[in-house]
Amino acid sequence: MKIAVIGTGYVGLSLATLLSQHHQVVALDIIKEKIDLINKKFSPIKDKEISDFLLHKNLNLAATLDTKTAISGADFVIIATPTNYDPETNHFDTASVQAAIKETIDLNPQATIVIKSTIPVGFVAQMVQAYHFPAIFFSPEFLREGTALYDNLYPSRIIVGSLSSAAKTFAGLLQEAAVKKDIPTLFTTSEEAEAIKLFSNTYLAMRVAYFNELDTYAEEKNLNSARIIQGVGLDPRIGDFYNDPSFGYGGYCLPKDSKQLLASYQGVPQDLMSAIVASNETRKHFIADQVLAKKPKVVGVYRLAMKKGSDNFRQSSIIDVMDELQASGVTVVIYEPTLSEVNFQGKTLVKNLSDFKAQSDVIIANRVNDEIKDVMGKVYTRDNSLIIDHQSLVQ
Repeated sequence: MKIAVIGTGYVGLSLATLLSQHHQVVALDIIKEKIDLINKKFSPIKDKEISDFLLHKNLNLAATLDTKTAISGADFVIIATPTNYDPETNHFDTASVQAAIKETIDLNPQATIVIKSTIPVGFVAQMVQAYHFPAIFFSPEFLREGTALYDNLYPSRIIVGSLSSAAKTFAGLLQEAAVKKDIPTLFTTSEEAEAIKLFSNTYLAMRVAYFNELDTYAEEKNLNSARIIQGVGLDPRIGDFYNDPSFGYGGYCLPKDSKQLLASYQGVPQDLMSAIVASNETRKHFIADQVLAKKPKVVGVYRLAMKKGSDNFRQSSIIDVMDELQASGVTVVIYEPTLSEVNFQGKTLVKNLSDFKAQSDVIIANRVNDEIKDVMGKVYTRDNSLIIDHQSLVQ
């Protein structure tokens, strides 16, 4: 088959890499630098498996800036463009998805359109009606930034929002390309698939918010957060995972998806969805207040990424924390070696790590590593994986 993938972010590039093991895949993007890197077999994003596959696997993958080249003759057109949440409209900005749908219908009306971008509940039904084109369905992705291809090779589940024969063919493509066998596969309506995506990510946001509020309590009461969390997690119904405190949930998915789901509840009784969104803001304010209580003149921000193993800091919670610190009159400097600029959002980027450590009265780090262990006396973090001696915990 020929498969077109529109968008080469984590979702699009991981799918393009995955499916090009067995089929012809053409990846489309509007950024020339990304296209050039992919065609030279280099990944434009940080993902170990994608980098390895591009360099060492025999993939039938090409990247292009030309829409017609990508879409013409394709059996499936996979749309993986970004859908940012617009707080003014309380809605995802789906303009790029809609544009891709229209281009596909104009250039290749025989294609089946598969939306991988996160969309509001009811979006596919609206598009089918607007374009009188029934061959559109949504198939949610459940990928982590930095391990997107791995998560496609070993998926927790495959969900396809259609009961059509094309939906079964598409699910077969994902199953064929995966390493994991006997993958739980569910076929639903597109509305149900859209809801599955938003409820899944909002649950994860709730879990992060829960353990962050536990950690806030522990810090206020001078208790050992890590031991409490370990004791809670020993209950198998809760589990010892996805529970390391942070400055708040961030990244590309959880903040926008939880807000979109909350907006979708208009007219539907709820309390929990509002609390999940509000809790994250409360946590970031609490972190800023804890740092301000130390009365620093200069606060250093060690890395902007929201989690280890990722080079992406879109919507990272630490950005909101440092903005609040700066608004309170504190000078904020940043150590972020992935950035070549002099400033980031009006804050100075310090290139030399030793200079950064020397300038900072307090260093805030959402996640810490060996680079700053020599100045842990200056570091404020809630990263239990390093600040707590786990040998003191239950063995």
